[in-house]
Amino acid sequence: MPPELVVVGSVNLDLVARCARLPRVGETLTDATFARHPGGKGANQAVAAARLGARVGFVGAVGEDAFAEEALAGLREAEVDLRLACGEATGVAVILVDAEGENVIVVAPGANAQVGRVKAGGNVLCQLEVADETVVSAAESAERFFLNAAPARAIPAEVVQAAELVVVNRYELDALPETPRLLALTLGAGGAVLIEGGEEVARAAAPQVDAVDGTAAGDAFTACLVVSLLEERDREEALRRACAAGAIAASRPGAQPSLPTADEVDGMLRQGIA
Repeated sequence: MPPELVVVGSVNLDLVARCARLPRVGETLTDATFARHPGGKGANQAVAAARLGARVGFVGAVGEDAFAEEALAGLREAEVDLRLACGEATGVAVILVDAEGENVIVVAPGANAQVGRVKAGGNVLCQLEVADETVVSAAESAERFFLNAAPARAIPAEVVQAAELVVVNRYELDALPETPRLLALTLGAGGAVLIEGGEEVARAAAPQVDAVDGTAAGDAFTACLVVSLLEERDREEALRRACAAGAIAASRPGAQPSLPTADEVDGMLRQGIA
């Protein structure tokens, strides 16, 4: 049976401008192309987990506006079970991406800040684009709780204590109130490490790809690591698969359009790229 996972988090409409380089402060660039994609860390990770073979539910909120259905399109296409609250305007992310795949992102959370307390139950994955009360209640209601502590911000220590696994990059690690029991630290081109009790227990290299857009690479990594662990794969294999998923996502434009399937991850691993 496929693993079951409830993702509690944000859903946004991504407004993406691609340009040769990122503008400096006060500078206007006019060489950009523009696209709209469904996004939000929570929705991205839910879609990624579904494409990787999990049965996925999503808990979040959208507004009663024209952006809502467009923001939900990827979740619906992936056949994710939706449990949605209604808030103010649907969340929007304004994203600039340069020719090297580097990006800057500004999020207007809108309804994502109004999800409120939730009762998720079962296996739960959460991020930090929703309010503390949502994250805390997701942790309290879960049988197994996984946390992607992104974006970096202060959170209650009890959330970290409840997490079976916490996924962070270097900046997000510095914002944690205490050291998690099991930590997955992403290192960009350096791959990722698993740290338990302060000691490294697994390491995986990052596959070499031509980076196009890193917007959802961390979401692909997180979802693949969690799904792989729920599938009872060993930690080293789970970490290799997560690095492969993140690399595939970084090699494609857009957030949810970039997320790989399990077959694509397996294909990269079979080729010895990861």
